Amino acid sequence: MQSAHITAPPRRFLPKDFSVTSWETLLPYFEALQNREIGSAADMETWLTDLSELEAVISEDACWRQIRMTRDTANKEYEEAFTYFCMEIQPRLQPYADALNRKLLASPFRQQLDQQLYFTYLRNVEKAVKLFNEQNIPIQAELSVLAQQYGVISGKMTVEVNGQEFTLQQAAKFLESPDRRLREEVFTKTAARRLQDKETLNQLYTTLVTKRDQIAQNAGFANYRDYKFEELGRFEYTKEDCFQFHTAIKEHMLPLVRQALERQRAKLQLDVLRPWDTEAEPEGTKPLEPFKTGDEMISKSIACFTRLRPFFGECLQVMKEMGRLDLDSRKNKAPGGYNCPLAETGVPFIFMNAAGQMKDLTTMVHEGGHAIHSFLSHHLQLSAFKEYPMEIAEVASMSMELFSMDHWDIFFSNKEDLRRAKLQQLERTITIFPWIATIDKFQHWVYEHPQHTEAERTAAWLAIMDEFTPGNVDWSGHEAYRASNWQRQLHLFEVPFYYIEYGIAQLGAIAMWKQYKENPSQALDNYMKALSLGYTKTLRELYTAAGIRFDFSPAYVKELAGFVQEEIDKVIAEA
Repeated sequence: MQSAHITAPPRRFLPKDFSVTSWETLLPYFEALQNREIGSAADMETWLTDLSELEAVISEDACWRQIRMTRDTANKEYEEAFTYFCMEIQPRLQPYADALNRKLLASPFRQQLDQQLYFTYLRNVEKAVKLFNEQNIPIQAELSVLAQQYGVISGKMTVEVNGQEFTLQQAAKFLESPDRRLREEVFTKTAARRLQDKETLNQLYTTLVTKRDQIAQNAGFANYRDYKFEELGRFEYTKEDCFQFHTAIKEHMLPLVRQALERQRAKLQLDVLRPWDTEAEPEGTKPLEPFKTGDEMISKSIACFTRLRPFFGECLQVMKEMGRLDLDSRKNKAPGGYNCPLAETGVPFIFMNAAGQMKDLTTMVHEGGHAIHSFLSHHLQLSAFKEYPMEIAEVASMSMELFSMDHWDIFFSNKEDLRRAKLQQLERTITIFPWIATIDKFQHWVYEHPQHTEAERTAAWLAIMDEFTPGNVDWSGHEAYRASNWQRQLHLFEVPFYYIEYGIAQLGAIAMWKQYKENPSQALDNYMKALSLGYTKTLRELYTAAGIRFDFSPAYVKELAGFVQEEIDKVIAEA
């Protein structure tokens, strides 16, 4: 029987009490691996296991530095510790990591490894060797530090509402209020606060784009997009497939988004929707409040996951007991939410900015799905086997959003509130697609035109956004904010080109949920089976293991869009 009570494997290469403090303390272990003779396939397996242990210890140390810094962006000690790793440790280990990759590929015993088990791993090693470039090491180190400045800048953004200071994440709950004047006030204040840092973020992004383009040029690529596709290991789809995805979203998802917004306008009895109306409730209807505090949210989430499958609830319980959760929004906390896998100890960390809103429930179950993936893949022999591609990682999280709906009565005792919550979730499943297409297409343009001016970037953003906008929300008076709205998306700053994965995986999650509606037990078995494989199989094989197709063609998008719309219609009919 599956257990969430996992432990770090005993160290056999590094001392038990070893911790990462400086490059000098790490160097002997890299040298030992570099100089070790490999005389048999068994020697090769042992060498790989020792390398994996070293990688896991370094990875977990880096993760904790980032976690601490995002939890308190005002803490200079945390920022300096993270910067030290990026500038002093990471750059120095990269040439050694490359040398070890080359040692592996050159060994005759590489062919004696289980080629099925090691196929994806060796493919990634070959890719890493191809991309490695000494000139890029200092640029990559600088980029790691620069990208984190987005969180520092955003973490300081607050607005005052009714005489009280709120982070922008906390203030967003007022956009669900039935009081239209309050909604407009909060929206306007939030927009004004973001615009205060517009130029700072513009300059930061221009610097990031310039340095990323230089990395691509140094590595012999036409542009950073082509470089990044290779680095992200997009072996199973191309930029042309992404363009096809954009078209499919425009044709088959955008009309459904337009319908959802029209339902919202009619519900609020408005002549025209404004940006502060899209999440609001009508007069006399309280915004959904699935919980009041982070503690209440985790207790209810554990109960919800336990009902779905006891192992899922046990995963969250273990994280709670180990202090691996930071859920409430507060000043100087970086924006967003994430699940951070911890490579050595195995129990991940969930970070988010909860403010008692419906979208916080979605974030919690989403990150909980990621956490379950970490637990299920912990048993795998090498750390690299657990570094699964985002296109399957996001299936883990987005499927959990949909699976868990069956047990949301834990969060909503009132049947009408439960119905509204499900409707919001299903509509969000659809409405997220145009934004994903917008952000992805924007990135293609940015890195195809790396020398662009700020004015050209704004024009391109507006043209692309217009392409994927339903057109039934009136932004008049807030054109300046709309023109810089891309700055809300942290992925553009911190993890470039990581965004279309959400779209691909959302299609996978819809397919998983369709399977779940037909046979819940089998769907959950397939889900766990696929996640437990980590990255020991190709992306297509992982989707097959989950019982779904790796496909984002227009025909498939149309089929899944139709299924979700049918489910939306059923929920609407329950009113």
